[in-house]
Amino acid sequence: MALVEIRDVHKVFTRGAERIEVFTGLTLDIEQGSFTALMGPSGSGKSTLLNLIAGLDKPTSGRVVVNGSEVSAMTATQLAGWRAEHIGFVFQSFNLLPVLTAFQNVELPLLLTRLSKKERDERVRIALGVVGLDDRMDHYPRQLSGGQEQRVAIARAIVADPTLVLLDEPTGQLDASSSQDVLTLLGRLNDEFGKTILIVTHDPAAAARAKRELHLDKGTFVEQEDLAR
Repeated sequence: MALVEIRDVHKVFTRGAERIEVFTGLTLDIEQGSFTALMGPSGSGKSTLLNLIAGLDKPTSGRVVVNGSEVSAMTATQLAGWRAEHIGFVFQSFNLLPVLTAFQNVELPLLLTRLSKKERDERVRIALGVVGLDDRMDHYPRQLSGGQEQRVAIARAIVADPTLVLLDEPTGQLDASSSQDVLTLLGRLNDEFGKTILIVTHDPAAAARAKRELHLDKGTFVEQEDLAR
């Protein structure tokens, strides 16, 4: 079953008098429970596609549907509530707040919910346990390695049990060992917890850990490869 349905999406940016066409009729399905890697050169539209799926941006025309909801037709208020429930987003720069502990950073998305303090605490402890950082929950970002910061960011993305986890260059700032740890974690989230995962990456080794590779070039899919796993 398709969790994400992108239909005839066009996306145009304007800079002054310049008109930049990123997508001209993009169509794509992402299946529920899949682990997909999106590759392509800089400027090919990879991050733009993530933003459209997450409702952080809107297409110029066309439809983006996630879990039966037409994201591209929602208002800003509707999107905020929908995103909090359905989307876990891991940004390339981690985006952890330096004045908050790992526990507090992971708890942030839950502050938008109606969960009690006890329920929030339990969710945060479970998420940090899943990423292997239950012994670092009182540490601040400056006290963590890059790989640990990325795992905190992933814990924050999964703490609300989202429908879809989106990651923009999740290994882009990590050394080889930390990269492998993060990719192994993503594989666990997909295999053991059934999370639908879409990553944007420049790294062929990272893409190879996914079960499906998509290659974007100038806003068009040039090839698609389903990997035997």
